Amino acid sequence: MLPPTLLAQPRSPERATSRPQPPSAADKPGAARPGTTTPTTRPRAPATGPGSAQAAPSAPAIFAPTETSAATTRVTRWVIDTNDNGSLPFIIIDKKAATVFVYDAKGKQIGETPALLGITDGDDSTPGVGSKTLAELGPAEKTTPAGRFVARIGPASTGQKVLWVDYDTSVALHAVVTGNKKERRLERLLSPTTSDNRITYGCINVPAHFYAQSVQPIFEKTGGIVYVLPDKKPLEVVFPPLRGSRIAMQRVSF
Repeated sequence: MLPPTLLAQPRSPERATSRPQPPSAADKPGAARPGTTTPTTRPRAPATGPGSAQAAPSAPAIFAPTETSAATTRVTRWVIDTNDNGSLPFIIIDKKAATVFVYDAKGKQIGETPALLGITDGDDSTPGVGSKTLAELGPAEKTTPAGRFVARIGPASTGQKVLWVDYDTSVALHAVVTGNKKERRLERLLSPTTSDNRITYGCINVPAHFYAQSVQPIFEKTGGIVYVLPDKKPLEVVFPPLRGSRIAMQRVSF
């Protein structure tokens, strides 16, 4: 279980400033933080998760890809077969497919949804990016880093609770931010292509009802592990345990 300490001076959902107490080394085994993506267009089905059907009348009809990429399948099998997540729930973020997959601690899928990601392709965060204001970020710094992260729910400076994926670089997963209408973030989530899902400063935006039903209640007590798949780097570079493993060598077919 992750340390229960919450963030003393929380930052805003989209990259702002101050640090939590870091997870202990025992909670962060083999953490990897490992830099143009081909847009995909394919049929989408309604986002899945607890209460999705009940939420439909009062929430926009958000859609998610109906297919799972080979990379996502490969990493998911590795996590479950090796128990890499321990006793914690986990999330896999497929950046190329702009999709978030949520699983419970036993590897049962809870839901999936499209997501908005950092406006710039890349698998690393620029050193010191976590201490900058949004206005100070250059285009190349607005990336969603790839890797394995110990994540936990904590407050942002706005008061809302977010899932801090990498607090040092101010990357969180949270309900979609809609303050800037020109960014059309809700429309981007609804579109049938991934080519317009790159718009954030680095955070991962998901539909508000999905966050409320399939993320916050699952990660509230224990936190969990988030695996962010790379844009450019090989999977084995971002997740070294995949090298030479039976799962790594296995051919995935659909």
